[in-house]
Amino acid sequence: CSTTNASGSTRPLWTPTSAYSSPARSLGDTGITPLSPSHILNDADPVSEQQTFLVVVAIDFGTTSSGYAYSFTKEPECIHVMRRWEGGDPGVSNQKTPTTILLTPERKFHSFGYAARDFYHDLDPNEAKQWLYLEKFKMKLHTTGDLTMETDLTAANGKKVKALEIFTYALQHFKEQALKELGDQAGSDFENSDVRWVITVPAIWKQPAKQFMREAAYQAGLASPENSEQLIIALEPEAASIYCRKLRLHQMIELSSKAAVNGYSASDTVGAGFAQAKEHVRRNRQSRTFLVENVIGEIWSELEEGDKYVVVDSGGGTVDLTVHQIRLPEGHLKELYKATGGPYGSLGVDYEFEKLLCKIFGEDFIEQFKIKRPAAWVDLMIAFESRKRAAAPDRTNPLNITLPFSFIDYYKKFRGHSVEHALRKSNVDFVKWSSQGMLRMSPDAMNALFKPTIDSIIEHLRDLFQKPEVSTVKFLFLVGGFAEAPLLQQAVQAAFGDKCRIIIPQDVGLTILKGAVLFGLDPAVIKVRRSPLTYGVGVLNRFVEGKHPPEKLLVKDGTRWCTDVFDKFISADQSVALGELVKRSYTPAKPSQLIIVINIYSSEHDSVSFITDPGVKKCGTLRLDLTGTSGTAVPARREIQTLMQFGDTEIKATAIDIATSKSVKVGIDFLNY
Repeated sequence: CSTTNASGSTRPLWTPTSAYSSPARSLGDTGITPLSPSHILNDADPVSEQQTFLVVVAIDFGTTSSGYAYSFTKEPECIHVMRRWEGGDPGVSNQKTPTTILLTPERKFHSFGYAARDFYHDLDPNEAKQWLYLEKFKMKLHTTGDLTMETDLTAANGKKVKALEIFTYALQHFKEQALKELGDQAGSDFENSDVRWVITVPAIWKQPAKQFMREAAYQAGLASPENSEQLIIALEPEAASIYCRKLRLHQMIELSSKAAVNGYSASDTVGAGFAQAKEHVRRNRQSRTFLVENVIGEIWSELEEGDKYVVVDSGGGTVDLTVHQIRLPEGHLKELYKATGGPYGSLGVDYEFEKLLCKIFGEDFIEQFKIKRPAAWVDLMIAFESRKRAAAPDRTNPLNITLPFSFIDYYKKFRGHSVEHALRKSNVDFVKWSSQGMLRMSPDAMNALFKPTIDSIIEHLRDLFQKPEVSTVKFLFLVGGFAEAPLLQQAVQAAFGDKCRIIIPQDVGLTILKGAVLFGLDPAVIKVRRSPLTYGVGVLNRFVEGKHPPEKLLVKDGTRWCTDVFDKFISADQSVALGELVKRSYTPAKPSQLIIVINIYSSEHDSVSFITDPGVKKCGTLRLDLTGTSGTAVPARREIQTLMQFGDTEIKATAIDIATSKSVKVGIDFLNY
């Protein structure tokens, strides 16, 4: 099984399939071999709390909007949502601010949120082309397959900028805003060291994206690698789940057909319940402090040991589905089924609107307009956003979207005829031109823009409900910003109302933020997660004829070894308790070896035999240097113990030389390999 190349040397056929040449061959390093049957230490020490923090601040860094909330550890029942930011849109009442960022032509941070948008909008069009304006950039972390520290984002003017820089600027901005607000509240300066930070990310993000967020937070000065406990990366649906447990009946709207709620029949509740809830929220808007009663909410008290519920977190970019199960007595959560979902957030609706505009005015024009008049394009999307929020299943009157003057003007220059002419000529039925300079969309046309995204969400939920683990779900909690859309509520209700009770928290857009604060106050509430990947290390095993492929044979000092063996620590989808330690013992294949290199690999597949299998990626290296320990008597079989500890979104690995108790630690790294 080898080919002879031009120089006449033979090389095994299998090398090209893997990005890694065989470590044992390339490093002249003899590698390690398993010593003992592997075992899992279940006596994991609960992660000890070395530090006490005065306050927990959670940042919900969303695709379309972001915000923070906080709670002082002395009064954990009060959750404060950040103060209103300058700006704000007509028709969009929001405690959060748009996830938009503006850099000066010199690429320095200028502003974030409404401030960034409004400033950009007021720039002279020719000047605006020099400035770097970014929005909805969080999706890039989900869609980039090979995310690294060097990954780029594209600004509205087409210029490229490092993603890590943008995320760091954004987190820095939140840090400053939050510390300033805390300082104003406390009447004295607030130190960053007093704060435990929580940042939420979608559960379906792959490990590199989660690590990327942590790196950006370190660069923004929220925490440091030496003090990593100061920052918790929370999964969005988990945070939502924690908050939903605290809900009282007056804080939510039930959509199921199973029972009348508050004297309304189910069909009334969608509209009426929301009107009531909106009224309630409006009254409370002045106060940004939410009381979380330290009890388990009424709904929750109906759940028994082993009951299951689904959290559907539908945001701007992604939809995350997670199935949790209750473990009594403390009501800890156990993740039952690996998080699934996809890019089916409300951005999908914006994308359909853009496709509709391309159909009417031509793709060539829309592309040009976005580049030449970026600020006007942003305006148009803001106008669409507020109409998008007015879409409802039973709406009969049309929705008007104002076209910016520069759109009408630029179109005439570009095509030589009017926007009105284009609309008449296009065969799009439901969109008309109104003499006030607006696009007039029929409700059907608006609903059609929602359809592809909502269909994907329902389809995904249907698949989930087919799974045996999910068959007996009691509740479905619909949370996230997109959950405010009546069209989505109705679709979920129609599809699953007979299977389980469908619950929407009232302040649904803030559910995750508040849950993240509660999580930061008590991180131990999530007890069991599913590992998203299979992890293991590369080792040498004694070569067994007939069992091992001949091309993996390596003969060293008369011993026949099989190289590139993947020794598994934990499988994808296995339940992992937080803080759980998995322990293995190895011995150097050559006892005199003084530098021991242990490479850690991961894969999305369950059954992995060799580190050269397709889909296996290197994600860490432990390098144990034992030079200078020769004075100690080295036992004939040196034992190197390797431990992996599975934490919040991080995995730490340690190697210990038992004879000398020398040890080395490493965090699993998905970005730098």
